[in-house]
Parts: sequence; structure tokens; C-alpha cells
Amino acid sequence: MKKNMGSADKIIRLIIAAIIVTLFFTNVISGTLGIVLLILSGVFVLTSFISFCPLYTIFKFNTCPKK
Repeated sequence: MKKNMGSADKIIRLIIAAIIVTLFFTNVISGTLGIVLLILSGVFVLTSFISFCPLYTIFKFNTCPKK
């Protein structure tokens, strides 16, 4: 896998994931929507750590700085 995510993109995804998890565990969001958003936040964290987003590949988008 070729990296296609830059630092800013990774940080934004981690912040969004943290907000979603906090809202879920404080019962601000719940039910099916809460579970779907919690899974989405897990995907955000995973893609941030591996610096690769499959959707970026499909749409030929790259936020990783060129060397």
C-alpha cells in the first residue's frame, strides 16, 4: 500500500474519531446512528495509523506530500 494521507488529514481524522467516541460514551448519540458513527470512527483511526485510505485511491486523491 502506498501512503496517500498527509499529517493534517490524519490529525483531523483522529480528532473527529475522538469526538464521536466521546459523544457516544456520554450518550449524546445512541442507537443505530451511534453504532454506525462508532464504527466510522474506528475506520478513521485505522486509516490514520496506516496512512492509507482506500477511498482516496478510488477517487485518485492524495494528501501526502511529495518527496
